[in-house]
Amino acid sequence: MRKGQKDSIIELVELLKKAQEHIKQLLIQQEYAPVFDLLQQCQQGAIQVGTIIEQSEGEKGVSVVKLLEEYCEFVFRMYELVQDGMSQADGDIKVSTGADCVFGEMNRLLAEVEESVRNNIEIRKEVVFLPYKAAMWDSLESVWVAADADPECDAYVVPIPYFDKNPDGSAKEVHYEADLYPDYVPITHYDDYNIPQRRPDMIFIHNPYDEANYITSVHPFFYSKNLKQYTDELVYIPYFVLGEVDLEDEKAVEYVEHFAQVPGVVHAHKVIVQSEAMRRVYINAMTKLAGKQTKSYWEEKILGLGSPKFDKAVKTKKEDIKVPDEWLHIIEKSNGEWKKIVFYNTSVSALLEHSEKMLDKMRDVFQIFKENKDDVALLWRPHPLIRATIESMRPQLWQGYCELVEEYRAEGWGIYDDTSDMNRAIALCDGYYGDPSSVVQLCKEAGKPVLLQDVDVMEMEE
Repeated sequence: MRKGQKDSIIELVELLKKAQEHIKQLLIQQEYAPVFDLLQQCQQGAIQVGTIIEQSEGEKGVSVVKLLEEYCEFVFRMYELVQDGMSQADGDIKVSTGADCVFGEMNRLLAEVEESVRNNIEIRKEVVFLPYKAAMWDSLESVWVAADADPECDAYVVPIPYFDKNPDGSAKEVHYEADLYPDYVPITHYDDYNIPQRRPDMIFIHNPYDEANYITSVHPFFYSKNLKQYTDELVYIPYFVLGEVDLEDEKAVEYVEHFAQVPGVVHAHKVIVQSEAMRRVYINAMTKLAGKQTKSYWEEKILGLGSPKFDKAVKTKKEDIKVPDEWLHIIEKSNGEWKKIVFYNTSVSALLEHSEKMLDKMRDVFQIFKENKDDVALLWRPHPLIRATIESMRPQLWQGYCELVEEYRAEGWGIYDDTSDMNRAIALCDGYYGDPSSVVQLCKEAGKPVLLQDVDVMEMEE
């Protein structure tokens, strides 16, 4: 049973006790009319308590439900006693002895109900995870695994819909990626989980932007500023990891402020970031935004407990991965040995910053790896938000990018990975090459060498 449900039951029992005392006083004062309404309310209250217990506890709550049924029978007996007394000619209710006995039984039963609820009904937590992009599920997965394994916790994964935005901010294509999560993750449809009604003890989110995202948006109901009213603890965990920052490096700190000063950090009850050093950066950024007097508030709210993305990257092992057949014919040499695999990552920010020049750099990279395809397998995994971003913010670049993708895929000498499982690419690769991004930190955590590309260096032109 949920803590809120248990507290509500105990409150209802206390109200029933007070109602009974009030009934006694009314009978002494011979104010009979209100007695019937109060007795009816007592019966309704008992039925309400029984329904909560029955729905929450099932067979385990049968004994308490029986006590409540017996209580309702005594309430009815009291009703009859009062009614019989009022029917006497002199109008005086001469049922004091009978009423005292019934009141005694009613009090006894309520005491037994309260004792049983307090001592025998265990409190269970209900935790819900609200990911939106399946590719970002790794930022929540290890927390869900722990919650799901807790015998005193009910954990639900409820993927939520999101939509791309047009350049004018209006909604465009809607996405719902529930079918892209790992098979071992049980999915609950968002229509089947009524958040305001269920009021989970904790809600975990990894989308912090609310209406401030110009590229995509979750449905406004799932904005952090709305969700916080339906739970005791809204927890935000970033869907990304960042390079660790020196607090003395003003330029680096300013860059992180962009990620810290977002609605999710403002509205969440707790914020979990990747390290204690990053926690200090977030605290300073939010104190700068909200004022020096708020520092202690951010210190209590923001926790440097680590990122689940690191957990997933380290846990995913090459030997546990089922490699798609279409990848194997690119990875394997003629003698059956594997080539070296390079994870090539292209980011949204690089395309936005360099536009056509970035496309030229990618063509250059593809040409080099194509010429060395007998020894090296290129695994190209573009950022999952590239399409939505380029279509919205650089629509004139989209056609050229699409042509590059189609050409690469059609030639078939390299792997194109647009799946939701980034950690498979990290585990399979022998090294990382590409743009600066959160993937760099994950590869380092997994012990993979990293080389960053320079858009100004074109090997084929030398």
